[in-house]
This record gives sequence, C-alpha cells and structure tokens, in this order.
Amino acid sequence: MKYTYFPGCTLHSQARNFDESARAGAAVLGVVMEEPSSWQCCGAVFPLVTDNIMPLASPFRTLLRASQKGDDGLITLCSACYNVFKRTNYLVSNNVEKRDKLINFVEEGVYAGDTPVLHLLEVLRDKIGFDQLKEKVQKKLEGLRVAPYYGCLLLRPKEEVAFDDLEDPQVIENFLISLGAEPVNYPYKTECCGAYVSVASPEHALKAIKAILYSAQKNKAECLVVSCPLCQYNLDDKQQDIAAEDSSFKPIPVLYFTQLLSIALGLDEKVCHFDRHRVDPLPLLRQKNLIPEVS
Repeated sequence: MKYTYFPGCTLHSQARNFDESARAGAAVLGVVMEEPSSWQCCGAVFPLVTDNIMPLASPFRTLLRASQKGDDGLITLCSACYNVFKRTNYLVSNNVEKRDKLINFVEEGVYAGDTPVLHLLEVLRDKIGFDQLKEKVQKKLEGLRVAPYYGCLLLRPKEEVAFDDLEDPQVIENFLISLGAEPVNYPYKTECCGAYVSVASPEHALKAIKAILYSAQKNKAECLVVSCPLCQYNLDDKQQDIAAEDSSFKPIPVLYFTQLLSIALGLDEKVCHFDRHRVDPLPLLRQKNLIPEVS
C-alpha cells in the first residue's frame, strides 16, 4: 500500500509527535506514506461559499498531483486537512462548472475527483483491518481507559465526508479495542472543542473544552485520544488553568491515536515525543507498564 502523504502545516511544527509516530507505525504495518517534494497549505478550512474558487485551488492542485503519481490515494492525518480534501473531491466530482474552472485556473492537467482521500484511521479499518492490526500488537494496552474524541471535522458534513456514523461513530473505539485498550463511552465525543474560536474568543472556547474534559473524567477516562492537532492543543493546553480554578479537576493526557499505535506496536517511545505535551502522558503510561521506568 503506497499513498501520497499530505502532512499539512502543523505536523511539521507543533504536531511533530503526530507525524513521526504515524510514519513509524505505518511503516511497521506495510503502509508507505510518501510526502511530495513540494506542497502548500490546504487552506485549513473548507470555504463556506464556493462562488470564488480561489480557496479551492490549493487542495485541488494537491489532489491533481496525487492522481498523477498513480499511488493508491492521498492519505492525511489531520482532521482539518482531511475535511478540506474530502469536500473538495466531492465538489469536483459533482459540480462540472467548478471543476472546469479549477482545471483552467491551475493549468496542470485534468482532474475529476477520482483520487481516494483516506484518513489513516480508514486505512487501518478498511485496508489493513482491525483483526490484522490486533495480530501485530506487541504490547497490549490493557487496563488503559481511553476516551475517543472525534470532534467536528472527521464526521461532518455526512454526505461529503462519509467517514463513519455521524451520531455514533465507532472507528476509534474499534481501533482502541484492537490495541487492547478500553474505550470509554461519553456524550461529548463528537462535540466541537472550540476550534479556532480559541484564538478570537478564548472564554467561549473554554466552555466547550471544559464540557468535553469534565464529561470524559466523569466517565472515568484516564486519557483522551484525538486525530486533530487543533483539538489536541485546545484540550491539552488549558487543563492546568482549569485545575488551578477547580481543585476537583485532575488533568489527563490528550494523546494522538498514532502514539498509542506506536506503543502497542512495540516501537521506541522517542517517536512519540511525549515531551511536547502540556499534560505529561508518561506517568500514566508508566503506571500501566506501557513505557519502562527511567533507570
């Protein structure tokens, strides 16, 4: 399995722990993720209106170039990038006028929206299979209670993204089960974390962040697992502030699903870069005997 890999801007900076743990885990599973020699930001968000095709030029160009490479598709990790590419593909496939305008504007060839756009979770579920993944596990994550957090962009809009059941997605839960972990069911797993509102109006974003974290804790989660750098930042970065004003709140680690994958596959913890987290995951992972104690 060979895919054109679009890391996006954040995975080469703030979310290097996401990028490196994903590459390491994918390599063990026989998934080749080849980053193009040049690429540009996907735009981060899909435009609310598509009358102006300019915001779509960048994701369209990336999809076109991926189709020319002849790989098995375009693979992403970031939920925001995934959402932009999936929706651009959907638009190009279903709107001939917009497609022709983009082809004429980009001037790099013809593209009709036929390159598969896959999230790594979809590759694990649909191409490798969770039963096969389970057989590759070297270190079961037994006893680890994990709250899966989907957020908004992996699931919405339903018709355009078609990732999983909108109301009750299960791909992360089944992924966790295949690693031996215990998924925690809680009602806020598909609620927004505040996204970019955390920049413009942090007090409003904090309300959303608190609702998610308190719900996960109430249901006895020991950590959260995410697939979005912005979600990871929002949910991880504010916990010390919350704990300072509420002594009953105990900060819990917010991990990328690829970090748990790497641990379960028996890879060196260095690929996970746990030092990049605000809430240190190492005490919990050592308590569960998933990471060796420092000698």
